Amino acid sequence: MKPTFISYHKNFSSVIGNQYNYQTLVETNAHEGPVYFRETNELYYTAVPESINAPIEGSKKVSIQKVCLDENNKIVTVQDFSNMANGMTMDLDHNLLICEQGTKTSKGGISKLIIGESTPKMLVDEWFGLPFNSTNDVVVKRDDGSIWFTDPAYGYAQGFRPTPLVGNYVYRFDPDTQQIDVVADSFKRPNGLAFSPDQDKMYINDSAAIQGDDSPYNVDMPHHIKVYDIMDGRFLCNERLFTVVTPGIPDGLKTDTEGRVYSSCATGIKVYSPKGVLLGEILADGVANFCFGGPENNILYICIDTAILEVQIAAVGAGDYN
Repeated sequence: MKPTFISYHKNFSSVIGNQYNYQTLVETNAHEGPVYFRETNELYYTAVPESINAPIEGSKKVSIQKVCLDENNKIVTVQDFSNMANGMTMDLDHNLLICEQGTKTSKGGISKLIIGESTPKMLVDEWFGLPFNSTNDVVVKRDDGSIWFTDPAYGYAQGFRPTPLVGNYVYRFDPDTQQIDVVADSFKRPNGLAFSPDQDKMYINDSAAIQGDDSPYNVDMPHHIKVYDIMDGRFLCNERLFTVVTPGIPDGLKTDTEGRVYSSCATGIKVYSPKGVLLGEILADGVANFCFGGPENNILYICIDTAILEVQIAAVGAGDYN
């Protein structure tokens, strides 16, 4: 039988546990943004165009789907046209927050979809009057509801966004005050981000080794994760390297209740100790993003473009808003 994980350290056994189970949940076009809703036992995700470089008006649009996790695992289209949606998360009121990358004719940003409604509301779509590049991933801080997100220029590189007018920044948006701030500007392609369990640290990865156009993988460009301390609940300080991810690039990023860090790579999901020690890897070719879910928050739902994998482990994800 083909192995489904690799252990690099004895402590990986506490991640896998005794009830480990690895299976295909459903075969479907699933790429990004998985979010699990415990109240309804549903998994939301985004499906990407068949040809990302085709003219957006003539290609299959990015859609938001959900899997109703019942005995039939029914797939439902939530939104046919989602303005090139990418990463998603849940806010404190259990609404869906969506990274809309935008197109050449529509601005991107962070929108909110109230579950049960058909049209999301745009929360923020510019920084001092300048449009975002192509918002990519998003998390919510549970003590104040602030929204933190990355904005790499992948949309321009892939031909569906105009020339960037801002840098490849990481932002913090306060929906109460409408204040938006750049919190990190040292990235070439900021991508996934995640809070530590107590939310006093933030992990951000850089996937610039793949620029998003036709250029080959560049090992000299970033493919690493950095970690910051969060000061006064809003400032990132004490930047340091957490780990370099290989093969491929990091994309999806999560933590568990023990502070371990989970990162996608070209061959699966790598799991690191809070100190950056590689513990093991759950194998899944083609993974871009993933999330924790299930009744006990110990199931990894992994999007691999052609299917969603369901992997039960012993570790528990760090909350619903990570």
